[in-house]
Amino acid sequence: MKRLVPALCGLAALLMSSAAAAQPAPTEGDFRVAGFALASGETLPDLRLHYRTLGQPRRGADGRIDNAVLILHGTGGTGAQFLSPQFADELYGPGQPLDITRYYIILPDNLGHGGSSKPSDGQRARFPEYGYADMVEAQRRLLVDGLGVDRLRLIMGTSMGCMHIFVWAEAHPDFAGALMPMACQPTAIVGRNRLWRTMLKDAIRSDPAWAGGDYVEQPVGGLRTAVDLLLLAGSAPMAMQQDLPTPAAADEWLAAQQARRIPALDANDLWYQVNASHDYDPSAGLERITAPMTWINSADDFINPPELGLAEQFVPRIAGVQYRLVPNSPGGKGHGTHTWAVFWKQDLIDLLARTER
Repeated sequence: MKRLVPALCGLAALLMSSAAAAQPAPTEGDFRVAGFALASGETLPDLRLHYRTLGQPRRGADGRIDNAVLILHGTGGTGAQFLSPQFADELYGPGQPLDITRYYIILPDNLGHGGSSKPSDGQRARFPEYGYADMVEAQRRLLVDGLGVDRLRLIMGTSMGCMHIFVWAEAHPDFAGALMPMACQPTAIVGRNRLWRTMLKDAIRSDPAWAGGDYVEQPVGGLRTAVDLLLLAGSAPMAMQQDLPTPAAADEWLAAQQARRIPALDANDLWYQVNASHDYDPSAGLERITAPMTWINSADDFINPPELGLAEQFVPRIAGVQYRLVPNSPGGKGHGTHTWAVFWKQDLIDLLARTER
């Protein structure tokens, strides 16, 4: 049944503050694919995907792993962000929705991110341009060939990971038993959303210090503009109005954010991460989605503003979807609402309950 559920009360890591990792400690590993073919026709000679896991795989009567949960991060993030207290402390403990004594949690660093293959490993701007279809195929290869998982209990995804779920659900409709995309729309990135991304990419490559991607030092001028745009895109207007109540407070906050974020960025990696959405547009194939879905957006999201009415347009075309818009509030997190489980934990509980076999 399709319904719009009224609200009741990424760009992930790039848009929010870093948080100290919470227990439990994950198991980490690397999966490699020789000669990974990209949709463009180019090839990555050696694809490396770094990943973390929590819990243990459990096999059903048919011998297949039946308790695997894949959680996908946003642009610029890594799987480690899902160990942050606002996420892990709400979900992984005893009796919690993704209790790791019941579920096998898989947290990849997606292509171009974290410990996985990326331009800053050495190829710089000669690294092949990858897209979301390539990233999803790399995830599938990790699961099937690396971890022996050919069926998922659940896919969760935030921001870019949210968009990856729509790619997954159309390309492999029987792979997951449930889907929980958060903070995205299932359509091409156009309008204001495309503009700020293009501005960010242009800022990096128009900085003379970029040097065709072979910079000796990071192009700080371009990165400063990129961080400005990321902060704006991730902003929560009601919270910022409350928390930055004077001109001095706002200016000091911005200066501190720039000082903290710029040294952690690589210009080539960031350009590729933002560019990867170039092939994204699942809107024509929404009827192919068959797995039950709970789709969450937030009303204070600059990147996915609800006034566009896109959810109302697409929900009737997706079988088994429940949609909820988290309302605006002084405690809102803007686009970053997707990684604060307190806002949608009950939605996850309900999704798992209605898809329990």
